[in-house]
Amino acid sequence: MAHSFPLPEHGAVLAEVRMVRRAGVVGLRSLSTPELSRIVDRPGPGGTAAGPATVEQLLRTAVAGIGGGTLQTAAEYSLGLAAGTRDWPAADRRRRAAQVYGVSIERFRKHHELMVLGQIAERILLIAAASTPVAAPADGRRPDADAAPVALPGLAASHRTLRPLVHGRRTTVTVHTHSVDLLRDIDVVVSPCNTYFALPAPFKSSVAATLRRAGARKDPTGALVEDSVHDELWGWAARNGMPGRAALPGTVAATSAGALGEQGIRRLYHAAVAVPRPDSNDYDVRPSVVTRSVAAAFALLTREAAHHDPPLRSICLPLLGAGRGGLPPWESFGALWPAVEAELARGAPWEVHFVMRRHTNADLVERLLTGPASRTHQ
Repeated sequence: MAHSFPLPEHGAVLAEVRMVRRAGVVGLRSLSTPELSRIVDRPGPGGTAAGPATVEQLLRTAVAGIGGGTLQTAAEYSLGLAAGTRDWPAADRRRRAAQVYGVSIERFRKHHELMVLGQIAERILLIAAASTPVAAPADGRRPDADAAPVALPGLAASHRTLRPLVHGRRTTVTVHTHSVDLLRDIDVVVSPCNTYFALPAPFKSSVAATLRRAGARKDPTGALVEDSVHDELWGWAARNGMPGRAALPGTVAATSAGALGEQGIRRLYHAAVAVPRPDSNDYDVRPSVVTRSVAAAFALLTREAAHHDPPLRSICLPLLGAGRGGLPPWESFGALWPAVEAELARGAPWEVHFVMRRHTNADLVERLLTGPASRTHQ
């Protein structure tokens, strides 16, 4: 369905979202938000009279559409949408949002806040593009879990086959847009790790925590029987004299995939990309370490491949360092792609996959590799 309503620029929407972050929704009446107002006042059956109340509903709908988790909670605190925070000063809202991620206020301001506000802006643009916008409740309650906050024109494909040009010839890579624990029939999955090879708690939402949780063996009641991935990685560290001692950034350790073997995942390669910052919960990730880790993962795959029956052939990479490590997605992919490209350029037989949760990141990877015209969807 064609829309005559011109979509605003992402940068313009983000600028207004940042204004709201500083003032909070309680200050909407004193703010000039022409792009947000234009979205809620657009012509057609979804249009309404623009004003502070309807702009707030737009923001609530966008935040509710994030889908829960730490990202949505931090977004609610950042804008003053969480219960009881409407009149909180901006500094207090930022402090509480930083606590959601367990990072310092300064770390949150420089890294996580940009990601949080950017995701809100992207959800607003999705609402603007949708044929039938749906407003969230004005009383601050979360919408029903089964109710879609936005009626979207269609579902984006969760798998994309791309054909990038590498040294004059077309190669094939696959992009998966879903949680890493939904992968099937891929020989090796690379998992980001810190230099101590200490895995995060299984209830966390990171790639490493998700793989630890999915690889654990449980009894029929769901009780933990064996923390397979954690135990194997601890054993690897012990054999290499590393408990309590940091490895060189870029080191890669291999374990089995534990219970993920039932999904056709055969190996996990734990890449030490994150260097813990002393006396804090923060990490430092350097792009050069991401590149070195990916190269090391391919070198390990070359050594291991023939020792398995059938030989290992496929490998899947997340956006290393783009979570707690604080790298923007484009910088993470820009750091890992040269190592992938080098393997593909030499004619290595690997099937290369990438996995990421957000379609915006998949769109970014697609643009960087091939451009929209070169894409085929599975």
